Amino acid sequence: MPPHTPRNRPGCTCHPGLPAASSPPSPFLPSPFPSGPFPPRAAGGLARRGLLAATAGLVVGALPGRPRAAGAMPQTSLTAQQALELMKQGNDQFRTDAPYRSAQGREDRVKLAVGQAPFCVLVGCSDSRVSPELLFGRGLGELFIVRNAGNTVDTAALGSIEYGVGVLGCPLVVVLGHESCGAVAAALEVVARNATFPGVIGEMVQPIIPAILAARAADGTVGLDAAVEANARRVAARLKTQSPVLQAASHSGRLKIVAARYDLDDGDVSWFEDL
Repeated sequence: MPPHTPRNRPGCTCHPGLPAASSPPSPFLPSPFPSGPFPPRAAGGLARRGLLAATAGLVVGALPGRPRAAGAMPQTSLTAQQALELMKQGNDQFRTDAPYRSAQGREDRVKLAVGQAPFCVLVGCSDSRVSPELLFGRGLGELFIVRNAGNTVDTAALGSIEYGVGVLGCPLVVVLGHESCGAVAAALEVVARNATFPGVIGEMVQPIIPAILAARAADGTVGLDAAVEANARRVAARLKTQSPVLQAASHSGRLKIVAARYDLDDGDVSWFEDL
């Protein structure tokens, strides 16, 4: 049998224009940043913020014209406030069972095959009861969604958010927590009873712990709802300071970052814009 000859790995198909990594990390390895939702300083004392600052212009400013990675479709013309109002309106329709038609027909699919132009990056929880397109009455191509248990932000999530804002042109980022979040409840168990969990679940919820500690009452206790809100607020607030791409868009007035909480039984989303 002839020896195996490795072939060059094709570029990323989900985000055309971006080169694929030659050796992708295993999805089963625990995060190398267990102490928080954002990576620590890079080796040699160079801050990750500095590394991103050196490349942020390549994403948002240095490429001539519209970046190829975003596709042929023009970016949304919505302002940050208009995008937020559209999300609020969609949730009102969902909550009251008002009829609405989302973009999901054949004509919509054909149009979106050439590119995407979402108006909101939504960072949400993996919980099966919290489907963003349904909660906000949106259809195909409208939301750029980043989901994991506990709506935390690691390196992969942060890069995805930066792509949605810096390349796709989303004017709004929403960090959505929800009632009875299992990941936040697990983090509460770690704080209250030093609980342990199988596999890497314990490491997964570690980024939530600082929010829980900050939300404790004078007697040291904290309820699940308060912890969910604190976690969403903390993640959203840190996005404003941890990413040069998001900072630049925010300071120019092109981007708004907010936190929110979804109530499971009544379908209502509470908004936290005062971060």
